Amino acid sequence: MDKAPGTPPLVIALDGPAASGKGTLARLISEHYGFAHLDTGTLYRGVAWLVLNEGGDPADPEIAAAAARDYAIDKIAGADIRTKEVGAAASVVAANTEVRAALLDFQRRFAMKPPKGARGAVLDGRDIGTVVCPDATVKFFVTASPEVRARRRWLELEASRPDLKESEIYQDLLERDARDAARDDAPMAAAPDAELLDTTHLSIDAAFAAARRVIDGVFRRCG
Repeated sequence: MDKAPGTPPLVIALDGPAASGKGTLARLISEHYGFAHLDTGTLYRGVAWLVLNEGGDPADPEIAAAAARDYAIDKIAGADIRTKEVGAAASVVAANTEVRAALLDFQRRFAMKPPKGARGAVLDGRDIGTVVCPDATVKFFVTASPEVRARRRWLELEASRPDLKESEIYQDLLERDARDAARDDAPMAAAPDAELLDTTHLSIDAAFAAARRVIDGVFRRCG
């Protein structure tokens, strides 16, 4: 679908808990439609890594906010932001109102002016459809059962972390879900107009096909 000159970019928002499949779906969607992709979780993981790397406490609101205000993608180049420690810290800093405010503008600029002249943007996170891009062209809330999500994450990590137990991941996911859903500022929630996509019993190909059907339908209505 070509975008007429001067019209706003098409924006696809994917929200949902960790290991629900939204990140993989977002990448597939961006590649299929030629859209720019932003995994907003990397922003919070990046801030968390910067705080931890400096020996700071992610729960300290001033330290976390300062790291967010000074954040730049190149500052975390080569950093391992996918560790369990960074993931837990990311959920903590994401509950900080000042951190969220500092990163909100970056996300909105990405959506409204996708890099490299892309005709649209795909953003995945926890509050894209509710806070970051409430007027997104298409919104999804991607979910799956905690048991399935824990198994997926364990399979991802078992080669690099052979001592990691699936039960530990399960408990970690439950704790992260609770923190993300209970925070006062922009809690994780499905937007009222979001399409629910439960991937518990879906392969990634089936989930991608289901997402495409929704997106193509909306795009046809958009002209």
